[in-house]
Amino acid sequence: MVQTPNVAAPTAEKIGRVDAEASAMQTLRNLWPYIWPSDRVDLKRRVALAITALLIGKVINVLTPYFFKWATDELADPSAPDGVGVAAWLAVPILLVVAYGAGRIVNVAFDQTRDALFARVGQHAVRNLSYETFQHMHRLSLRFHLQRRTGALSRIIERGTRAIEGVVRHTILHAIPTLMQFVLMAAVIAYEFDFVYVIIVVVMISLYVGFTIKVTAWRIDIRRKMNESDNEATSKAVDSLLNFETVKYFGNEKLEAARFDKSMAGYQVAAIKTWVSLAWLNFGQAAIFSACMALCMGLSAWGVMKGENTVGDFVLINALLMQLAPPLNFFGSMHREIKQGLVDLEAMFELMRQPEEVQDKPDAQRLAVDGGSIRFDNVHFHYDADRPILKGISFEVPAGKTVAIVGPSGAGKSTISRLLFRFYDVIDGSIAIDGQDLRAVQQDSLRAQIGMVPQDTVLFNETLLYNIGYGRPDADRSEIEDAARMAQVSDFIASLPKGFETEVGERGLKLSGGEKQRVAIARTILKAPPILVLDEATSALDSHTEQEIQSALDEVSNNRTTLVIAHRLSTVINADEIIVLEAGRIRERGRHGELLEKKGLYASMWDRQREASEAEEKLRKVEDLERQGYGSFPEKETELAE
Repeated sequence: MVQTPNVAAPTAEKIGRVDAEASAMQTLRNLWPYIWPSDRVDLKRRVALAITALLIGKVINVLTPYFFKWATDELADPSAPDGVGVAAWLAVPILLVVAYGAGRIVNVAFDQTRDALFARVGQHAVRNLSYETFQHMHRLSLRFHLQRRTGALSRIIERGTRAIEGVVRHTILHAIPTLMQFVLMAAVIAYEFDFVYVIIVVVMISLYVGFTIKVTAWRIDIRRKMNESDNEATSKAVDSLLNFETVKYFGNEKLEAARFDKSMAGYQVAAIKTWVSLAWLNFGQAAIFSACMALCMGLSAWGVMKGENTVGDFVLINALLMQLAPPLNFFGSMHREIKQGLVDLEAMFELMRQPEEVQDKPDAQRLAVDGGSIRFDNVHFHYDADRPILKGISFEVPAGKTVAIVGPSGAGKSTISRLLFRFYDVIDGSIAIDGQDLRAVQQDSLRAQIGMVPQDTVLFNETLLYNIGYGRPDADRSEIEDAARMAQVSDFIASLPKGFETEVGERGLKLSGGEKQRVAIARTILKAPPILVLDEATSALDSHTEQEIQSALDEVSNNRTTLVIAHRLSTVINADEIIVLEAGRIRERGRHGELLEKKGLYASMWDRQREASEAEEKLRKVEDLERQGYGSFPEKETELAE
């Protein structure tokens, strides 16, 4: 029998540490192109000059204590040499002290020059990486954004952006030069003192660095948990505030506050652990450094007593160790900041690694629209493989015509509009505009040719001028005003104190449903697309407002290829064709009158909606009569009948 070697399996902790180190190195590699951009020679030059200034500063920093030593030795001798006047003798230590001060000033000057030179490099990295992340977020699929919390995404981007410059600055300007300063300092100590001093300093640095890395690794785990709690709390806060009215409708302010407080409780626990661990880190670092300094100065004092060292040497070892203190302290904070920054950047790069579900082909062409006919050919689609949505849908919207899609909830109506905009690609079959498969054209050119008036219009927290102008950002004010007039919203805007400069509030909450729909229509008019999609554009409005909006929609859709996705059948009776969907399949198709004659699903839906409309109209009449003082409904059946 062959015996297998007795090799201990790697522990989960070790595997996790290796994975974390690999992840950190990968994050630094991802960051490098932003620090050393291939297309920016000027920024590369700045990096080189900054590093040069830093190296010169480090050399001056190591040599400056010599002036302190020489001045001390001069002052330690109470008598002037023969033939030297007292004034001249005193001038030497004074000049040495001046030189010591000048050396420190020059060192600071080189450090600040380094920071000034590197500022543009750091900010370039912050701007470019933030810009690319923001662009990538908009390239990701609708599926991704429906599954993620907006608040958590914003926090990841915010923390990642803050971490960029810190990681860049610490890695390039501090980590390697600090190591170089340790080497220079060890060389000076070995030259001026016994090698035992170097051993003490090396042991101290090893203990200091090892302790710092170990405690920082512990603190990083705490930081991750704190970030998770922070993300959760922010997501719940944003979600709750976006649904402010819903919270008020159900009187659930206390429930929302309790949910938020529960997340903040987790953050509180992690934050307390962060501060406690920081206290232990600072204490351990101070204890290690102070023990080393006491030991080295004790050896030096013993050397002075034996006549092997001068008082200047005693001062020198103290000055050298004090020179070593800032980089050591800085190493602790540098390592901590780099590790924490890498955690934040890791989350940001993880977002950047999210694949784009819908991508343009390398040879994709611009969509060329000539009329704008739309064709769905045996289209199959599902969001989840076990739940098909569209099952072989085929229809055509001829150029300049209007086709309506109706059917029960869940039939797949809104999915059709999402596929037309190519928020998703079809699973099977094809969608074409003027014979061009949507998968073969560039997405931006496709969406530039389609206008959308959705059921739930969400506006930016900006002015009416901005929201209408969003349809075509390069439009001038007169064109925006013309679009508002065609959408029948200009009178409303004129009645506002600030007119077009009126802020509409978060998601347009300062406007009514009808006002928001008119704004949506206005910006679609301004876009002037050859193809129009009306996705249940009036289903959330009352009957009176619906009639007003419908007239504006009829004007917008005139001479345009129009796809109407409707809930209220009264809005599609004039469509050139009505397609009735049920369970992802076309159940019926034809014009309004033809479908009523079939007495099928469409006719059944029409009858139910007509009964509901009649009941709504009867209720409205009752309310009108009661407002006029006619009493309650049972007492006025005659008036209602009339």
